[in-house]
This record gives sequence, C-alpha cells and structure tokens, in this order.
Amino acid sequence: MQKAIIGKKVGMTQIFDESGKVIPVTVVEAGPCVVTQKKTVETDGYTAVQLGFGDVKESKLTKPEAGHLKKAGVAPKKYLKEFKLDGAADMNVGDVLKADVFAAGDKIDVTGTSKGHGYQGVVKRYGAGRTPMTHGGGPVHRHAGSMGASSHQSRIFPGKIGAGQMGVEQVTIENLDVVKVDAELNMLVIRGAIPGPKGGVVYVRNAVKTIKVKSGEAGISKNPQKASGRNPQKASARG
Repeated sequence: MQKAIIGKKVGMTQIFDESGKVIPVTVVEAGPCVVTQKKTVETDGYTAVQLGFGDVKESKLTKPEAGHLKKAGVAPKKYLKEFKLDGAADMNVGDVLKADVFAAGDKIDVTGTSKGHGYQGVVKRYGAGRTPMTHGGGPVHRHAGSMGASSHQSRIFPGKIGAGQMGVEQVTIENLDVVKVDAELNMLVIRGAIPGPKGGVVYVRNAVKTIKVKSGEAGISKNPQKASGRNPQKASARG
C-alpha cells in the first residue's frame, strides 16, 4: 500500500543495533498531517489527497490559501502537498496521518530541497579541473576555460557546465530504511542522510523502485576470457 507524509528534518545522529554496529541516522519530525483536500475520479479525473503540515497564523497565508483551508474546516497550515495514494478513496477531509503510517523496516524515498551554496564556479559546482599554477597561468586558474570552437558551431551548446547558483534544488534519495518509528513524538529515524538543512521540509513516501537481492554463492566464473575461468585452481587459491 502506498504511504506518504510531510515532515521536517531535525538532524543526524547515530544509534547502535543489536550486534553493536553503529548506524548513522537522520531524525525526521513526521506529521501530524491533516487531509485538507480529496481528489476523486468523478470531480478531478484521478484519486489523490492533499496533506497539510505545520501550524501557522492565518495572517501569514494568502487569501486563496486561507479560504481553501477554511472551506475544508482545517486549521491554517504552512505546507500543502498532494499525494496519489492507494487508500486515498477511503480518506476524508480532516483525517490525521501520523508517523506510525510507516513501520520499522519500510523502504522509503525522501524528497527535499538541497542546501544552498550561493554562486559558485565550475571547480566547486561540477568538479572541473584547474589550469597549471605555474608558467604564466595568470589569474584564471579556476576559470571555465575554452567553451567551444569559434568557427563551427560558433555557439555554446545547451548544458555546458559553467558558473552559477549551486544547490537549492529538489533532490530525492531512494530506498532508505526506516530504523525506528515513534508515534508519540512524531519521529521517524531513517538510515543515512537526506537532502536539506536542519529544519528543512521533506516529503516521505514508500519506495517506488524495488531492489532485488542476488541469491546464490559467488563461484568460479565460467567465462574463458576471465582469469578465474582460465585457471580455476589459481582463482580459488587467491580466495
């Protein structure tokens, strides 16, 4: 079943599993989220729900936003996000979703806005190389360099790397593990890092892609072009 919730990144820490191994985790304040709108096939052509997260003063909202939430009978919310969920038809406006919609062991995708780094050059932004620091390089060691031929094509193709705004982009990290869920504290503990700064809004939903784990033991290759295939005894000795 598809699940989703809106949350806020609290920060990173580490916990220990049963075997004593350290697990780097990110703590997310997930929900509570309120259903502020319900889309149906009859009225909208598809099924979805709009969730609201974060209380805010009504004066902080625009008149259309305030009117939209007042019509739904929901308290003013700062963040609204629509999700297409399998159980959207069974939800109603005013229903509350908490962190316990997820469980430990779930695979999730987390979407957030990456940290901003301001206006940066090609070396930091794209990892471009610099020119030699000696032999008259001049003050252009970290410049982009040649952009292309002047005769043909006589232009720069779209997508050419260059200096510009770095960060503040929507980033999705896929197939993360939910390590722990606390419904009372509205807390999700997620293995690994997620995009955005502390306090940044993130959207958590169940993973779209399924990772297949390879089964069976790794044996000696039968490919004659590989060393293990040409000399299996030598390959087994290396192991």
